[in-house]
Amino acid sequence: MNRSPYITDAPTVSVIMLKVLLALVPGIIAYTWIYGGGILVSLIIATTTALAAEALLLKIRQRPIKPYLMDMSAVVTAWLLALALPPLAPWWLVVVGTFFAIVIAKQLYGGLGYNPFNPAMVGYAVLLISFPLIMTKWPAPLLLAEHPLSFMEQLNFIFSHVLPNDIKVDAITSATPLDYLKTQLMLKHEVASITEAPIFGQFGAKGGEIVTGAYLLGGFYLIQQRIISWHLPTAFLAALAAISFTFYAINPAHYANPLFHLMSGASMLCAFFIITDPVSGPTTPRGKLYFAAGVGVLTYLIRVYGGYPDGVAFAVLLMNMCVPLIDALTQPRVFGHKK
Repeated sequence: MNRSPYITDAPTVSVIMLKVLLALVPGIIAYTWIYGGGILVSLIIATTTALAAEALLLKIRQRPIKPYLMDMSAVVTAWLLALALPPLAPWWLVVVGTFFAIVIAKQLYGGLGYNPFNPAMVGYAVLLISFPLIMTKWPAPLLLAEHPLSFMEQLNFIFSHVLPNDIKVDAITSATPLDYLKTQLMLKHEVASITEAPIFGQFGAKGGEIVTGAYLLGGFYLIQQRIISWHLPTAFLAALAAISFTFYAINPAHYANPLFHLMSGASMLCAFFIITDPVSGPTTPRGKLYFAAGVGVLTYLIRVYGGYPDGVAFAVLLMNMCVPLIDALTQPRVFGHKK
């Protein structure tokens, strides 16, 4: 008779994190193609800050530094935060957000495995509340920009906020489709006429659809590798599609169709890389469905009725608060016992 433990080939934390980083690569390549190489600079700044902050707090807490840095969890947090920020965000903004995510949201709660909130989303929410003007100023895709910046010009802008002589900031920035849609709806325009603007593509943002598709590809890889289960992405996307379809069916002139919401903003990044955080999410299969569905519904409601164009970060953090209750109410029946 075999004796426990029965799972002898479970992947280590390092292997899991490396596969998550690998799954993000298609999205980063698409991101770089659409917005330029500035995002690579943000990823390097965020990674360096995350590792330095993690090492500093581990030193203060008198914990071994090398094993915790080698698990790569800080790098995953850094990459997710950097990918959620505007591609030409100033360097100090990336440093502040990453430092807050690692130090406050992760290490002060005890490190990996003890943080009740998603660290990357905590960092993002803090930046959005503290610096709303910078956080909502996204560059236009290179194919739409009036003056596309070279990599060196983007690098100079990130570190010194200086543009070439004849270029103004407004010439390289553009409203995101979610932001533009919300603003135009407040001016009593209809969705059909709003989406004729050049920033809209076939389903979501022009160019942004490719990035979203690349995240979807990376998500399929994680499911195929059994790093994540289908429960969270499926429930999130189904809930977001269902509630957006309901409003769209009631008044298509005022509410965008479900495909727009699925392919816009951080929907796919959230579905496969953010809500799948095994620490801050529920542990039971049924609880994962409830949690992800709640994030999907809240994301839509914040997008439509909230003060910010996208609602992923706040939706995730609000549902993180509900995780202990969700887990308590969805525990599976113990074998041999009545429920």
